[in-house]
Amino acid sequence: MKTADVLREAMDESPESIVLAHLRAIRSDLAEVQGSLGEIRGRLGNLENGQASIIQHLGRLAAADAQQQVAVDRLTERLVRIERRLELRG
Repeated sequence: MKTADVLREAMDESPESIVLAHLRAIRSDLAEVQGSLGEIRGRLGNLENGQASIIQHLGRLAAADAQQQVAVDRLTERLVRIERRLELRG
């Protein structure tokens, strides 16, 4: 039952009944909020796991990039030596 419905029913009753109706409505609303909070926490956990996965992937990409750069540097050094031997470079 919605909060507004509970309060409408309690309006014709004694002050104690009205207070109890308010408390029931608050409990009902609180239960809904707690359910939503649990769902949000689960979704946040999924987002954090996804973010961690992306960060790991970026780390592997950076390592691969560094390895490729080292390989390119070695090839460049070899090419320079070959050009010098063939007197193509001064």
